[in-house]
Amino acid sequence: MPKKKDRQTKKDMLFLQDLTQRIPIDAKRILTSPADCASYGYDASFGAYMPDLVIQPQSKEEVVEIMKVANEHHIPVYPRGQGTSLSGGPLPVQGGIVLDCSQWRDKLVIEPDDMVAIVSPGVLTAAINEKASEYGFMYPPDPSSAHVSTIGGNLAENAGGPRGLKYGVTKDYVLGLEVVTPEGKIVKTGGRTVKNVTGYDVTKLIVGSEGTLAIITEATLKLVPKPKASKTLLALFEDIVDAGKAISALLKNGIVPAKLELMDQASIVAVEAYESIGLPTDVDALLLIELDGHPAAIEEEILEVEQWCLEMNAREVTVAQTSEAAAELWKARKLVSPAIVRLKPTKISEDATVPRSKIPDMFAALKEIKETYQIDLVVFGHAGDGNLHPNIIADVRDREEMKRVEQAVAAIFKTAVDLGGTLSGEHGIGTMKAPFMEMEVGKDGLDLMKRIKQSWDPNNILNPGKIFPEKDQKLVLSNG
Repeated sequence: MPKKKDRQTKKDMLFLQDLTQRIPIDAKRILTSPADCASYGYDASFGAYMPDLVIQPQSKEEVVEIMKVANEHHIPVYPRGQGTSLSGGPLPVQGGIVLDCSQWRDKLVIEPDDMVAIVSPGVLTAAINEKASEYGFMYPPDPSSAHVSTIGGNLAENAGGPRGLKYGVTKDYVLGLEVVTPEGKIVKTGGRTVKNVTGYDVTKLIVGSEGTLAIITEATLKLVPKPKASKTLLALFEDIVDAGKAISALLKNGIVPAKLELMDQASIVAVEAYESIGLPTDVDALLLIELDGHPAAIEEEILEVEQWCLEMNAREVTVAQTSEAAAELWKARKLVSPAIVRLKPTKISEDATVPRSKIPDMFAALKEIKETYQIDLVVFGHAGDGNLHPNIIADVRDREEMKRVEQAVAAIFKTAVDLGGTLSGEHGIGTMKAPFMEMEVGKDGLDLMKRIKQSWDPNNILNPGKIFPEKDQKLVLSNG
């Protein structure tokens, strides 16, 4: 009896024959060698899965035929951008075809009168903001990977970023989409108007669906005017819980910074060892606060920020006097991820998010989790909107340590949900957080999502193995 892998290979061969007969796709954009395919078997999370082949589409017509043939042959298809996902979003967990959209960059159009950008899925997210800036506009969503991640991937994961506090996340800037369904039909959702209440909001359903419902082939994005000025402040705290209280005090009293980021002592020390910026390493935490808007309004807000931080026991509050000084502070924040992996080779990056009022409680809980499981826990992230990034630094070769890490991750998720929060603020569920889905949405909520998926994708070919947990699935990190 043929083995499952042999049967899959034969299906792929039939698929390729069928596809090449239907559409004249360039053979250079169909990758079948093990060496080529291996590059598409992993992302920035855990696990490695070999796809059977990789196709690099560059038009909606190509995607239509790919999906029609894949659906007929029941072959899994995994849409993929640059592979920066931290949750296993594009991993080909059941073999099949990776649909690499990273080279699909033919359209990046700014329509200044309508204040929109129209883009192809492979356009880099930062490029949209750079192009919009030429017209005096801004595309606010700014994930840390913006200079390497594609807009298609950001749409699939509903990516956030430091500016999410004031400006919102990706879904808040999507006016319309053009997509191809698992059965190979082209559907347009939304449009280019700010208001649109015609029928169900299918656009918002697709954004954040992690590639399980449709392939995004084009997006119409809302732009906003660039702020006239900005200022950056640095606030130092002897206790991270006080930093959390300062965040709550600022927001409660009407101050909404463009960015409000936190670094704990471990991340500060790591950054200074990696590339010294001149940050004090004897504090428990610091806040980086960016205010933007009219220059006069910023000056008033600076005084209020200083007042509230000092009332919450800040040791010191300073204002960057030049744009270069401000850039150095934000450089420190961006250096955290590369800096902390010098301590140990394995980084588990989480983004459990809690209501703003519960930020101090979450900080206290993370301290306790760190001590209970004896792990190296580093806390930084978009603290202003409760979207923290507890990062655990470990060594995947140490099985005992990894078992403690698994327990700590589960404790972090449970704490966030118990505090009224969520498993993920911006990284998505993918494979990493699927075992915990029912904890947050409940059995009936999970069933509703499954029924939506089944109605859109009856053959379950589009990004299978994501979001929904398999029976008795558990988080396993110790085997790499």
